[in-house]
Formats: sequence, C-alpha cells, structure tokens
Amino acid sequence: MINLGQAFIRTTVAAVTLGMIGVAVNAEHHGEKDNELLLESILRDQPTSSIKRYGFRHPKETLQFFGIEPGMIVADTLPGSYYSNILLPYLGDEGKLIGVQYSEKHRAIDFGDNAERMERHKGFPARFTAEAEGWRGEGKTDIDAFLFGDMPENLKGTVDVFLLFRAMHHLNKHEEAGGTRTEAFADIYDALKPGGVVGIVQHRAPAGNSDEWARGFNGYIKQEPLIANMKAAGFEFVGSSEINANPRDIPTEEDFVWRLLPVLNGTKDNPELRAEREAIGESDRMTLKFRKPE
Repeated sequence: MINLGQAFIRTTVAAVTLGMIGVAVNAEHHGEKDNELLLESILRDQPTSSIKRYGFRHPKETLQFFGIEPGMIVADTLPGSYYSNILLPYLGDEGKLIGVQYSEKHRAIDFGDNAERMERHKGFPARFTAEAEGWRGEGKTDIDAFLFGDMPENLKGTVDVFLLFRAMHHLNKHEEAGGTRTEAFADIYDALKPGGVVGIVQHRAPAGNSDEWARGFNGYIKQEPLIANMKAAGFEFVGSSEINANPRDIPTEEDFVWRLLPVLNGTKDNPELRAEREAIGESDRMTLKFRKPE
C-alpha cells in the first residue's frame, strides 16, 4: 500500500531540489551575463585607437575563450596599456594583474653590450607597477610584476590565467641560443594554480613555410610545433579558436609580420603598398588554450 505521507514528502523534496538546481543554474547564468555586460562596458570606454583594432584583436571573445573573470589573478606577458587598460577594471577590486617581461638572459641576447638598455630592462617590475597604477584609475585591483627567471616565491601557485599575447615568437627565437622558451615555460607552470589556464595569441606561420623562417625572428611561428612544445612542458591542450584568424595574411619567406598593421614597416614612401597592406589588416593569429593539470 502506498504511504501517502511518504509520497508527499518525496514529491516535496524532489520539487525543492529541482528548484534549488534551477536557482543555481540561473545564478550562474546571471553571473556570466553580468561579467559580459561589465566587459562590454569597459571595452566601450577604451581609447578610439584601441577600439579601431577590435576587428583584428577581438578582446571580448578572446578573454571569454580563456575564461577570464572578475576576481581572478592574471599574468600578462610583455604587457602594455592595451590589455592592461581592459584587464585592470575587469578583474576588479578582488583581482590581481601581474606584468611579466623576458628574462635578463633573454634581453642580454637581444641587447648585447648595451648597458643602458639592460639597466632599463631590469627596472621593468617597478616601472610596470607604477604605470599600471595610473591605468587602474580609482579601482583597487592589485598589481605586481616580475621577469622570467626571477619569479618571487610568493607568486608560485597563485595565478588563474597566464597570458601570452604575441609574445611566443620572442621566446621561441632564442630557445637554441639561451633556452628562453624552456625557462619561461617552467616559470609559467610554477606560477599557475593546478587547473590554471595558459592563453596564447600568436602570429601564425603557414605550415608550408620553412621551420627556419618560422623560428620567430620574422614574428611568425607554426601552430603544431607550439602545441607540441607546450605538451612537452607538461601542459594539457584544451583547444583552439579561429577568432583571431586572418586568411588575408599569407606571408611568404620574404615577409615579416611588421610589414602589416599597426607598424606598416617599409610603406612610408609607397602609398600603393601601404594601401595594399592596410587591406590585409593585422596578422593571421592562432588562439590556443592550455591547462596545468589538476
């Protein structure tokens, strides 16, 4: 015989449980929508010069693909005002932005005996935190900085997302001479929390171009070898996106990335060539997402 009292209790519990699940799902969706509206508002407030580049850089879609949310701790490699001005207000008062620059060993290869440039490079952490405080405005987002090869102990295991926007070719080009990619990958791995994300946006070399041309000195590197290098360093490949792809950019081995916007190198006295390269836009870019294992 059915116990009507027990049946009523089971039905009531089931209804309450389903209701709680619905509330949780709605709250999660509401949070995502709030984050999206906040990000859109921040992007509308950026300088006109930055907004003009959204069609090539897709900051909203890129940050969403990497899963960046307010309150996170985010490291940004080779940072400048472009993404810092977006990330600082978006991460909010509970978040933290860490600027990261190449190691002293890396820049010694670049700068050689130029003591003045090396000294300026060593001063990056203090200089970035001071500049970023100005970009932060009235917010309270925490700010920090370090050089690869000299990461403070207190930052290890703290980072939610480590970004490398158009920075991998620099790390790649000096790997043979100084192990710069290996050094950086080790710091990135140590900096991330378990499950933390690495977000890479990088000028993409055509697969058919030579490996030597695509080492990084021309600004481009190949996608599949980069994925393999990241896996070898212990990262899990999560996925890729074509949000920053540009099929109009098909570089030959006579080309380098700085021929395109925003630099347009070599077009100053050639308006026809300038117009041709402006029509291409910015570079074709891979957008890759990796994760440190849990």
